[in-house]
Amino acid sequence: MNNKIKIPATPLAERIRPQTISDFYGQQHLLGTGKPIRLMIENDTPSSFILWGPPGTGKTTIARIIANQTKAEFFQINAVSSGVKDIRAVIEIGTRNKELGKRTILFIDEIHRFNKAQQDALLHSIESGVLILIGATTENPSFEVIPALRSRARVFVLEELSKQDLVDILKSAIEKDEFLKQLNINSIDENYLIYLSGGDARIMLTILEAAAIQEMDKYEIVLTKEVFENIVQRKNVLYDKGGEEHYNVISAFIKSVRGSDPDAALYWMARMLEGGEDPLFIARRLIILASEDIGNASPNALVLAEAAFSAIHKIGMPEARIILAQCVTYLASQPKSNASYMGIESALEEVRKNPLAAVPNHLRNAPTKLMKEIGYGKNYKYSHDFENHFVEENYLPDELKNKQFYFPTENGQEKRLKDWLKYLWKTKKNYK
Repeated sequence: MNNKIKIPATPLAERIRPQTISDFYGQQHLLGTGKPIRLMIENDTPSSFILWGPPGTGKTTIARIIANQTKAEFFQINAVSSGVKDIRAVIEIGTRNKELGKRTILFIDEIHRFNKAQQDALLHSIESGVLILIGATTENPSFEVIPALRSRARVFVLEELSKQDLVDILKSAIEKDEFLKQLNINSIDENYLIYLSGGDARIMLTILEAAAIQEMDKYEIVLTKEVFENIVQRKNVLYDKGGEEHYNVISAFIKSVRGSDPDAALYWMARMLEGGEDPLFIARRLIILASEDIGNASPNALVLAEAAFSAIHKIGMPEARIILAQCVTYLASQPKSNASYMGIESALEEVRKNPLAAVPNHLRNAPTKLMKEIGYGKNYKYSHDFENHFVEENYLPDELKNKQFYFPTENGQEKRLKDWLKYLWKTKKNYK
């Protein structure tokens, strides 16, 4: 090893972290000319927002750049290791800063891991301007952030870094980092390094630095596929979470469950889990599949999928794999129907393409005397007053009379629904 070159204690990703917006690569839909975060910086008008996107796409860096360029005091906490006490400590400082006319930015990484009480503790200070909140999350804020907090903070979606973004970051690191500049790096297998990173710039830089340190005793450093594989030690479980392979594998997984092959479904899921996929991402896809591809053929599929998501959220890995396996094998083994999915698509097409018809008078609500006098609710037949709690009635606008969107299948429990509807509607609806 070259003993004259000292290995830095600070990781490469931190050493080359951009300090200004002009040094940042990617997210041009937010940082480009005339875009919201750039305008926020240029106009010196920072406000609270949440950054939602994959790991390694620049969430922390964006928060630091805003603090640097707007002269705000910056505090960073992680929701995993922090609580209300930490929030209150920052609020105290923010209160004093506000009296002095100084801004305070609180950056909360993994904000989705805060519970409701912890998120509630932020509301008043954001509302009063004591704090400017910048939250970072890899999870959908609609599920994980309380509505009151979402209403006080805009949500900006970060995109996966493109290959060119990652190449630019890589070249910038080699050109600007003092440690790497001392090494004679002759060539790098950029494509393979980017593949290994899964689109995460931080992972890419970590692997790059580890490989460079491993080879630094050589006069000429050539960072090949074999060198990188030796660093990561996982050459057989590659899974590009940010690229094409991610979409290929999730597609194969979904199609295997839809195709009622539990073995193939388990295999593709194992590929995802071994590659580091978030189990909650898989669980969300199963909830969608339970309705889209199974539906009323086995209504319990949706119940189990929802229960699995909740359990995985509470348990986490590695035990979450067991819950996922139970859910996946159950869903793959159930009878399938996309009738509900096709039904709503057909109804939406009707609504979007044709003029909206008026609600028939007999179906209208009549809470006032005037409404009753002009015919609202007149001649409405109350289903429970009739045999089988059913009476033939037209519930669609007159222009759509006899229009049908839902065609239940013969599969599983949906056949019982079909037979019942056919018995009720006789020849009025087409249940072949």
